Amino acid sequence: MKPKETHFKAPVVPAGRPFVISGPCAAETETQVLETARLLAADGRVDYFRAGVWKPRTMPGSFEGNGQSALPWLQRVQRETGLRVIIEVAKPAHVEAALEAGMDAFWIGARTTVNPFLVQELADALRGTDLPVFVKNPINPDAKLWAGAVERIRKAGITSIGLIHRGFSHYGRTEYRNPPHWQIPIQMMVEYPDSIMLCDPSHIGGRRDLIFEIAQKALNLNFDGIMVEVHPQPAKALSDASQQLTPKAFADVLDRLILRKDFQDDERIQQELGVMRSDIDDLDAELVRLLAKRMELVAHIGRFKKANGITILQRKRWEQIMKRFLEMSAQLGLREDFARQIITRIHEESIKRQEEIFGQLKIKN
Repeated sequence: MKPKETHFKAPVVPAGRPFVISGPCAAETETQVLETARLLAADGRVDYFRAGVWKPRTMPGSFEGNGQSALPWLQRVQRETGLRVIIEVAKPAHVEAALEAGMDAFWIGARTTVNPFLVQELADALRGTDLPVFVKNPINPDAKLWAGAVERIRKAGITSIGLIHRGFSHYGRTEYRNPPHWQIPIQMMVEYPDSIMLCDPSHIGGRRDLIFEIAQKALNLNFDGIMVEVHPQPAKALSDASQQLTPKAFADVLDRLILRKDFQDDERIQQELGVMRSDIDDLDAELVRLLAKRMELVAHIGRFKKANGITILQRKRWEQIMKRFLEMSAQLGLREDFARQIITRIHEESIKRQEEIFGQLKIKN
């Protein structure tokens, strides 16, 4: 089905401010939706109004949205405020109803992105429309799964594709509701440089007091914008009450955000960066040489162990290496988790090298 006439416009990052999607977690009532939309439209810094119509919830019995009956409320938002509207779709029937209602854009949620079968069904339903589609990361930290969803949408002929980083599920207690694992969206930004990358600090933090901090970090990492949940009375929200802001509080966040630039066209800055980056390149080359030299010694030790009937793993020696490495790292100001990951990975490679010598395993490049 072809879309009705909409406010379609391919997402473009505005000059001087981040790209912004905001609105309530869920479209609860017509009054709530319109009140939020009017306040956000008056602010003038919102590119898309969001409101969940179909809400995939973890537990049955939770508020799962008003469904198709809420679409006329969003049509009023379009008519009366001029805002473009984006909604989440999770199955072909949602796409069909949203197209019939003239919605402007769609996003695919984390619980859907994780399932290639569902993503393919959505891609097939969207084929021929070429409205903007934003793809959230899957709930688990898997860049390939995220990229796979993007490729399915792209192969359906959708040319306007955005990415939304909303953090990843975890086991146990952490500072965040969904830890960000920033290296994964950064990897996606490299792989898809033509796609807008947005950060969803509402879902990453799970608390409204963390939204500014997370949003600013995303902009510092060269994200294009943010997707933030806004509700006129967050305490009374039917879903995710703790992470929603009032329109006034959201405006304050936007006022405080510092928009940084990459200064690609500033020759002086590029020259100064070039000098520092040259030093980094030299150090990287030295690191590689030192690692190669270490592995040569590892191989020598492996041959000695094999000739003398000694086991590959020496537990006390490994404990000594770890303790010494962490102590030196702390003295030089390196974070413990970073140092631990480095020495653990080096040790794993050392074990593999010696296993090869023992004839137990071939190294895979």
